[in-house]
Amino acid sequence: MTRRALLASAAAALHAQPRRPNVIVIVTDDQGIGDLGCYGASDARTPHLDKLAASGARLTSFYSNCPVCSPSRASILTGKYPQRHGIEDVLTSTAQFNTPGLRAGETSLAAILKQAGYRTAAIGKWHMGSAPHSRPLAQGFDEFYGFYSGWTDYLSHRYYTLGRGQSEILHDLWRNEQEVWEDPKYQTSLFERESLAFLNRQRAGTPFFLYLAFGAPHYPMMAPEQYLNRFPASMDRDRRMHLAMVAAVDDAVGAILAVLEKRGLARDTIIHFQSDNGATQETRADHAGRPYRGGSNAPFRGFKQGLFEGGIRVPAIIRAPGLIKPGQVIGEPVAAMDLLPTLMNLTGAAPVPDGTDGRDITPVLTTGAKSPHDELHWKYLNQRAVRRGDWKLIVNAPEFAGEPKPARVWLSNLKDDPAEKRNYAVEQPAVVEQLQLAIQRWDAAVK
Repeated sequence: MTRRALLASAAAALHAQPRRPNVIVIVTDDQGIGDLGCYGASDARTPHLDKLAASGARLTSFYSNCPVCSPSRASILTGKYPQRHGIEDVLTSTAQFNTPGLRAGETSLAAILKQAGYRTAAIGKWHMGSAPHSRPLAQGFDEFYGFYSGWTDYLSHRYYTLGRGQSEILHDLWRNEQEVWEDPKYQTSLFERESLAFLNRQRAGTPFFLYLAFGAPHYPMMAPEQYLNRFPASMDRDRRMHLAMVAAVDDAVGAILAVLEKRGLARDTIIHFQSDNGATQETRADHAGRPYRGGSNAPFRGFKQGLFEGGIRVPAIIRAPGLIKPGQVIGEPVAAMDLLPTLMNLTGAAPVPDGTDGRDITPVLTTGAKSPHDELHWKYLNQRAVRRGDWKLIVNAPEFAGEPKPARVWLSNLKDDPAEKRNYAVEQPAVVEQLQLAIQRWDAAVK
């Protein structure tokens, strides 16, 4: 065979190889399931996320692996329960740059995809460790633009703690290892800008992975006037600001979808969207000491920091053209840790790493299969929860303002009472005993 024929044969073989899909994972912060139009929020303005849901699958029993941000985000990237990846609570929220988080050598989604030839970028809130071994560039990302702390001011990009004898203001915005100064540009718009720049830099034939983690709609509650004006001034102050911040995120998602279409990448790109945990009731000084009421977990009970459904059942959308039938609404219980093994399957990037707790949910998304989980578990501070089928048990059930004080042991039937208003524990002692034993077995297994 001549050299020209050999080259032609090699080119044909390369062309025949299936193209690995690009991957975009979008995470919002403290956004409740009642904060999107496609989940029934009539007051929200989320046309682009609604369009994304219509073109893919909307998951209605999708769970965060923890009701707070650092552990839940680490579960997305590692495919593990927090008790296995080692971040079990919120890391130090202040802008310190030596906080351990993800362990050195952790097998992250980014590291796996990078090994498979993907170009990888993390944009937005990190909060999974700021010590050198925990930073994005040490965890498989080629590029990073964002902040390390739990939150920053949306215009000055500074973390501040004032009051109670503390006085600390630290700037926290970085490009890779270089501090950058962007004030007074709005944080969400900056993350949109950087995401679009990353997408436009990608070369044909090289797949990419973008992890885009918005800081919104986490406090401090700030939105430009153009977003506030989309909502009536008569609306509750907290709710109006919250939805304005969500609208800014929605515009950013719309811009990303438009660039993918323009560059002919839409059909080759898997997009996953979710919140890190439910909406919060956390009190801040600007709320005059009352619980924050901007975010909505309706119709579920509870908030961030608790194991009722409102703290852990979050909005989630996944689109994979040609793989996932559009317009689906899937109610099977699955979790954020399932994303890693599912993407390993959909991209063909690598075998699922040992120690992964998540399961490949491709059959759930594509063929209507049942959830691969017999049980799902949560452990946060002194709270424990397990879901088995329709039954869910919480031990040390959390209390929130405006809700009845729950019994310490709370048994819910999520089919008959998804809002968890009724405690079945007294009338179902055998179920309580079985689920308490399941919690004990799981606790022993993850130590």
